[in-house]
Amino acid sequence: MDPTVTLPAGESIPALGQGTWQMAERSGRRAQEIEALRLGVELGMTLIDTAEMYGEGAAEELVAEALAGERERLFLVSKVYPHNAGRQGVIEACERSLRRLKTDRLDLYLLHWRGSVPLEETVASFEELRRSGKIRHWGVSNFDVDDMEELLGVPAGENCATNQVLYNVTRRGPEFDLSPWMRAHGMPLMAYSPIEQGRLPRGGALQAIAKAHEASPFQIALAWLLNRPGVIAIPKASSVQHVQENHRALEITLTPEDLAAIDAEFPAPKRKRPLEMI
Repeated sequence: MDPTVTLPAGESIPALGQGTWQMAERSGRRAQEIEALRLGVELGMTLIDTAEMYGEGAAEELVAEALAGERERLFLVSKVYPHNAGRQGVIEACERSLRRLKTDRLDLYLLHWRGSVPLEETVASFEELRRSGKIRHWGVSNFDVDDMEELLGVPAGENCATNQVLYNVTRRGPEFDLSPWMRAHGMPLMAYSPIEQGRLPRGGALQAIAKAHEASPFQIALAWLLNRPGVIAIPKASSVQHVQENHRALEITLTPEDLAAIDAEFPAPKRKRPLEMI
């Protein structure tokens, strides 16, 4: 059984999902991207993360094409642009995403990052969408602790299900205060770019640990992230091979010595760092 993470409402969802950022941007890759998404679902990576921003809706359309007939197996996540996050704008953006995804509901709908629209407006629209059944849960993305505190101060803000942020072995800033804050409030953290878009350092601890486990440094970095409490990882994999490699990270058990070596090369933060974004 693959690991799961529990949302505040009590629903368990896969700890390892599939991202779609930069998919559907090259027609020559479409067939292999579709094949990759389908294989991921077959392997149990049924959480699919997308956004209206990704290819200006093209990634959502790709997901719909790839996973037609699989809706009941999926946990679908999409995101709304900040400039669409007003009272009516959220409703309309959600309906456009639903049409592109060819579904009647989203399992999770996120505010992609903070903009100029008051959080109270956005949350009110999220709640309206939830009551109407068009979304099941809502959350945020790229919110730091002060943003989360402000969110909890608006009406129904406590219904936030998760916060999706940049987090991986080379970007551990959230561990100083954001991750502990979220655990204290019962919210999982969703990590995007969990293997730093393939730009992890060559050599060093990751390479040595990978050799010992007959794995790749990317699999070790992903296994490290999946070892963190309350974390959901959403790596993008646009080929069957990458999907298989990502899934095999679930089979890797890092030893205390492995974790210590990673901490020595990529130390946890000792002070507050501004939340990073890509």
